Amino acid sequence: MAARSRIKDKDEMNSRAQIRMLPDERRLHLQDGPIDLIVEAFGRPDALQCAYRAACARFVTVLDELCSELTFLRTACSAESNWPRGSVARRMMAAVRPYADEFFITPMAAVAGAVAEEILAAMLSAAELSRAYVNDGGDIAVYLGDGERFVIGMVERPDRPSLFGTTTIRSEDPVRGIATSGWRGRSFSLGIADAVTVLADRAAAADAAATIIANAVDLPGHPAIVRVPACELAPDSDLGAQFVTQNVGQLNDADIDQALTLGAATGEKLIRIGLIRSAALNLQGQTRVVGGAPTMISTGVEERNLVHA
Repeated sequence: MAARSRIKDKDEMNSRAQIRMLPDERRLHLQDGPIDLIVEAFGRPDALQCAYRAACARFVTVLDELCSELTFLRTACSAESNWPRGSVARRMMAAVRPYADEFFITPMAAVAGAVAEEILAAMLSAAELSRAYVNDGGDIAVYLGDGERFVIGMVERPDRPSLFGTTTIRSEDPVRGIATSGWRGRSFSLGIADAVTVLADRAAAADAAATIIANAVDLPGHPAIVRVPACELAPDSDLGAQFVTQNVGQLNDADIDQALTLGAATGEKLIRIGLIRSAALNLQGQTRVVGGAPTMISTGVEERNLVHA
């Protein structure tokens, strides 16, 4: 089909990038190194072609752009930090800078959400769509036209995806970004949350906040928790010698409640100062929701109708 041939043309711009339509002929899969996106748009057929072509054209430049500033992006952010050059990197910096005075955080804490935002922005600049999303490993940027909505499935454990609930994002809601973090996810965590899912106005903001809240779900010094310096696991980690969680043994109900309470307090603070809208924290089968509570409905909803976080 024509859309596939045009996508292949864009793939030739970067021999590393893998670009293909998935078998459902609706979703686009973009992969380049550690960046792995699922993209879906809704609208007229000609608009979809334009949007997907724009997504491909922007995608093949993203990784090289980030790598050109990687040393800076792996450096702890402070209020005095300079701004990076690239547009994705600037989205990352904007998302983490509000935390720089109180927490250790680098721009890399928002990389997945920022990439999702950038690809979605390219699509919207090229075509008029009714709705669209870009999912970067569970960190999702969303666009909704008037009267549109998405149902987002929230996973209990990123390493073994199973839904523990869903949230519905409607066009009249301010939320346009959703992100999940936890010690079982793709990135290292200082805390013990299995998953923290955050809803915010932008995907990069949700990504950074999910990292901060997941770090706060913790039981410092607990004997059931195994921690290792991040640099021993990945010498180039932006976390350096900080201890990251590698295993969490079975906790009793009191321990789980204590850890979730610490994380919830951080989430509530971020809501009060306007950085996020709501969050769902999950630890060993127990869930705590803070903020304008996400709409938790039955996980019996057919998964093919869900966007997964």
